[in-house]
Amino acid sequence: MSKTRPDIPDFRLFGRAQGKPLSARQQGLMDDLLPRIGLPDTGPVDPAALFPDSEARVLEIGFGGGEHLAAQAARHPQTGYIGIEPFLNGVAKALTYVEEEGLENVRLARADARELLPRFTGAGLDRIFLLFPDPWHKKRHAKRRFVQKATRDEFARLLKPGGQLRIATDVKSYADHCMIELMGDERFDWQAARADDWRMPPADHIRTRYEEKNLGDCAPVFMDFVRR
Repeated sequence: MSKTRPDIPDFRLFGRAQGKPLSARQQGLMDDLLPRIGLPDTGPVDPAALFPDSEARVLEIGFGGGEHLAAQAARHPQTGYIGIEPFLNGVAKALTYVEEEGLENVRLARADARELLPRFTGAGLDRIFLLFPDPWHKKRHAKRRFVQKATRDEFARLLKPGGQLRIATDVKSYADHCMIELMGDERFDWQAARADDWRMPPADHIRTRYEEKNLGDCAPVFMDFVRR
């Protein structure tokens, strides 16, 4: 959808929505499993209603192939995990983890998170992960980056007081961009007290194959913020 008014965010999806054809197994999971663990097609998305018996609710935006999401869900079965990813093949891969590991605390959506987040009820999340998002290196493409004022406002609205936002990137310009967007926002407190707090992986971080490829121009930067 292209922007027709300057006060409405541009929700066009940039980049690929699908890669190679799905295998028969993956297509079967898309047809059968995803509808069972998907998010509501319309109306509010209430994390507490999705996971009424969970101790906490976590959202991962742009989960890629689902490695981090599935591993976190396996480690913390009492926490409910919601994943949003627009890339078809990534969703299909995540579904294989859900099936193979018997994860009952995961809900997935194939969607552009910018369109879906406004449907979430406020203050319903304990954590949000945004790990290695597309950096859109060129200056003229900076407006395509996920971290913008509108999404920053959504982070603030969706997190409970004391909730944590973690952004990770291996692109220096994107790290700088995120710090500019969030450090000046009084709703968030940056948790780093020394350089190693953002240069070293947090104790609960789970490395993925994408991260290990070292495709960026710097070592991974981990930015943890807490909602005031």
